[in-house]
Amino acid sequence: MLDVEEVSSGNPTVEETHTTRPTEKSISLCASWKAVIRTMIDPFVKYTTAMLGKPLPVLGSLLSSCTAHCQEQKATNILCLFLDRNCDCSTLPQTLISHGLFPTAPSQPRMAVSVELLSFYRALFERSCDAIYALAAALNTYYNRRGFRVTNQKGTTVKEPFRRGLSQAVQWYAILQAEVDKQVDDILQHCRRLVKLSAIESCSLHPPMSCPSPSTLQEPVSQGSCAEVLIQRCPACFGGVSFGTPLDKGGDIHVAMDGNFHHRHRRSAGISPLFYEPSYFLPKAQVDAVGRHIDQARQRPSKRSRSMVPDEAIDQCEASYEAADGQKQKASTDGFDDTGLMALICRHDIPLFFANIDTPGEQQKYSVALIQHLFSLLPRQANVVVLYDVGCVLSRSLSRFDILDQVLMPRIRFATTAMHAYGHEWACQLVYNPRLISGLGLSDGEGTERLWSRFIKLIGIERVSSRQRRIWLLDRHATAIGYEMRTELGDWIRRRLRKGVHEQGSAAQEVLDNCGVSITELREQWSSQRAAQLSIRAHAPAKLKKELDTVLALQADLDTTTKVVQGARATIERGNVTPDILDALASVERSHTRLVIKAEALYSSLNVHEQFPQLTNVSLDFVRTLLMARDLKINIRKRAIGSFFEWDKLDRAVGGKDKPLGTKLHQQTRKAIAKRQPALMSAIRKYNTYCEQLSQLHDPSWAIPLPIPLPTKLVDLRNDASLMEDVWITPSPGETPLWLQDADVRDGIRALLKHERCLEEQRRLGSEADNMCRWFGHELSAIQVALRQSENGNYHLILRQHLETILELQERWPTVLCSSSHYTYQARVSIQLADTITGASLPSLNWLTPVVVNDLANNDDDEDILGVTDLLGPDPTDLSLAPEQIALSDILGVGHADDQDDVEGDVETPPPVSFKWKIPHDVEVRAIKLPVIWTSIDGFPRQTFLLGDINILTSPHAQLNDTCINGCATLLYSAFVPTAASCAIFSTHDLPRIRFNAEDDTLWRNLSWTRFWEKSIWILPIHRSSPVGHWVLCTIDFRSRQLFLFDSLAEQKPWKNDIKDIMRLICRLSNLATQRFGTTHQDQGDWTAQPVLLEPCQTNGYDCGVWILAQMAAVLRGYEVTGIEECNISRFRRFLCVLILRIAALG
Repeated sequence: MLDVEEVSSGNPTVEETHTTRPTEKSISLCASWKAVIRTMIDPFVKYTTAMLGKPLPVLGSLLSSCTAHCQEQKATNILCLFLDRNCDCSTLPQTLISHGLFPTAPSQPRMAVSVELLSFYRALFERSCDAIYALAAALNTYYNRRGFRVTNQKGTTVKEPFRRGLSQAVQWYAILQAEVDKQVDDILQHCRRLVKLSAIESCSLHPPMSCPSPSTLQEPVSQGSCAEVLIQRCPACFGGVSFGTPLDKGGDIHVAMDGNFHHRHRRSAGISPLFYEPSYFLPKAQVDAVGRHIDQARQRPSKRSRSMVPDEAIDQCEASYEAADGQKQKASTDGFDDTGLMALICRHDIPLFFANIDTPGEQQKYSVALIQHLFSLLPRQANVVVLYDVGCVLSRSLSRFDILDQVLMPRIRFATTAMHAYGHEWACQLVYNPRLISGLGLSDGEGTERLWSRFIKLIGIERVSSRQRRIWLLDRHATAIGYEMRTELGDWIRRRLRKGVHEQGSAAQEVLDNCGVSITELREQWSSQRAAQLSIRAHAPAKLKKELDTVLALQADLDTTTKVVQGARATIERGNVTPDILDALASVERSHTRLVIKAEALYSSLNVHEQFPQLTNVSLDFVRTLLMARDLKINIRKRAIGSFFEWDKLDRAVGGKDKPLGTKLHQQTRKAIAKRQPALMSAIRKYNTYCEQLSQLHDPSWAIPLPIPLPTKLVDLRNDASLMEDVWITPSPGETPLWLQDADVRDGIRALLKHERCLEEQRRLGSEADNMCRWFGHELSAIQVALRQSENGNYHLILRQHLETILELQERWPTVLCSSSHYTYQARVSIQLADTITGASLPSLNWLTPVVVNDLANNDDDEDILGVTDLLGPDPTDLSLAPEQIALSDILGVGHADDQDDVEGDVETPPPVSFKWKIPHDVEVRAIKLPVIWTSIDGFPRQTFLLGDINILTSPHAQLNDTCINGCATLLYSAFVPTAASCAIFSTHDLPRIRFNAEDDTLWRNLSWTRFWEKSIWILPIHRSSPVGHWVLCTIDFRSRQLFLFDSLAEQKPWKNDIKDIMRLICRLSNLATQRFGTTHQDQGDWTAQPVLLEPCQTNGYDCGVWILAQMAAVLRGYEVTGIEECNISRFRRFLCVLILRIAALG
């Protein structure tokens, strides 16, 4: 039995009262909590640091944080809740938190909760949302079963002993955690600025590289970069450094907006004191200020705007969507003070900001406020595409009234969300449907719906929580969702590449291949279709008077009445009826006939031909039927799309992807859908009847295209593209366009649009992958800097956790667009950068500014690798090379051929070389093309390729061995004679012979066949065995006395030792030639060593051997560096296999 003084609110003797405004007691309690939280940060951080990764200690019955050994100490009895089992030096809350306990009251608590239990609940909340009642009840049951009951002073069992205290502890522990996170973020933000300043200083040393100026770092948004809050939420979207992509090409950033009116708050739940500053929600004052500005703007005369979509079409869209009607009441305001939420997300579905809706409808002030807030955090040149279910309506409003700053209007483009677009008018879709307009890739804007599904568990809790607690719950959940989705960005890109770009792109390409129409023709037809369907005449029915719609509706009702009267006569005549009944029936028929005649006269009086001069020569019956068919098809489209939405929702619930439906609700949903299906089918059959009548009334001279009947099955109707197209109601001069009459052309246009969207998506994904990798490096550098600063000692382990979390992305984020080697490189550079910023010494490496070389490689993926694609390019016309050189004294001097003493003295003294780590200014890069294979071996030793060697070459992930390198080098030489005749190719074993001081006879026996003394260029493959096996290549040019260094990983440091051995090889072989033939020393003069590339061209760990063979092929052709890109290196490997197989076939 545990006797506590704190009595829960669940005691039946205590009456619960509801207040709509915070009381003085609650305000005082909130202030006390805020004050005590600030004092608990330091001991909480120390406790977290001490317990990280360690088992929980067994606490004694006495807890104390006294460090001064005070004689007088105050004792307090505390009931402690564990997950598994004071004096003047510190306050009671500080003492508790130092021992892993969190108080349930700011002063004089009678209960404390284990920090580990609260941390566990926090993780549970992120998955299942708020569950205080469940946890409190579970703890009470758990302790009761173990024999512990909580009683009051009278000995009566407390009914709910933990609910109130646990609720307070959970709430304020989250505030404490938020304060700690804020302090850690302040530390990292300071370090991010240091990293950015370091990057600017680095840029100042390399003018060709673009970087922000120091003056912009003090601004909210620096030139060329987004605000840090956006970068941290989605580095893929906002981590870029260059902006200004035109809107017609997709802009720089895609975002989506949507409102939700399920997240309401009951007014009776009351208002608590403000205890939390949300990071995702816009302040109410900011949203209301935007609303007042919109009201003032609408009171001024509207501007004349030129829209591609006729106003008649947008008016129809506005009438069709409730979101476009800001005055329509979507939620009752009688019992609710907050009626919903408005969300702004990026294209990866990560939440960016929210606006709390407190009006009955979805007014434009919420969307405009979110847009304005977003632009305030973006660079001045950034362009944004906003996807919104009524984007067409909002776009027209912004163009008519001065709602948005005119500076922002040219930087924003609106589109509808992909699924909601099909409820819009066809003309609206031509301009706003993301699947039909260029630049948007596969962005669909439907991520808001996916986001709302993750918030669905909070709906019930929000309504009964206080107003401030509701915002706190939503903000916490948004933080957890955003963090999780940021971690899964790599999975998102891989899934989009597989499901979107590859699968949809392949399907579209197959249709294009089979449609039999050229791409140029399809583009012309699509342009013609857009122009025709966006013209004013295509929307002429919207100009008709309201009487015309009334007459058409009356005509439809009369047709129904005719069938009823005819059915009644047939039934009556089958029975024995009196003449009076037949007379009455005849009177009804005459009255009905007069009504039909009057309806015809009324229709004729509308003078349709005057309103449609182009229909002057067309039969009135045909025009009337055509207009009725058009209106009916619009109605069918709306009903069909609504039915599609319902079935999709039901299917997702049954399949487990959505919130499950109970049996009763599932049956009710199916029944409701089934009730509406007959009306839809009846409308489709009636429309098809109109199509048949039109075909009978049609005269080809009118040049009016006939509408196409619709399928009567929902599955076929869903896949019928003609459902989205309106009925053509005006003559088409000349021949009927192919896009209107040729099904293959229509299929080809749709496939072309899909194929273009897939290509756009692939390009955008590549940019996003680069942004993620760049952010990874910068964030890693900031954390490394923070860990090296002594003033952050208290947060060292928390920062270490951040470091481990970021390093985990090194495994989750790499994709085919940005491989793991890029992330490994960023991780390595981050350590070096952190050492530089914090003052640690770095190796004396001087990476000079690279010289940008135009890559003239022409990669044609559609050609045949065995004989059509030419990977090696034309013969060079100019081999001149004049790099900057650093002159060194020639320690060999000028000797003579017969001066044997000087020769012998020079054998062990190679000439020095200047190591200059930058690319020569005139390096030529040429495309590599497939040559004609020559069968001669040109004096090379016989090469034998065993089956294992061929298997290595054919394997796409195998590293080449010595046999592969030496053998393929022989075949490449033979393939490029006579251009290669000036080159001597050494074996991979020759440099090791120099390193191990082989005798002159051994060197001569293995190298004399190359006739190296007659060659002006030596090609030397080198194998580095440490730390891992890696192939590099050195080209020795005696004409310019230069060493051209090729390393596919672009590493500088290992070359220093290699160059010493290379110069020893040059010296010894020159002396050998002088001794035997009396030739002049080729090694006399000043030498320089320079790389041919500074950036890695290889991102995996196995293609280095293939890369040096590609470089060797370029040198044999007379170039200094290969033009092959990594995407084609596998094709070059296959080309090497072809060389071997052809030689084997000829042998």
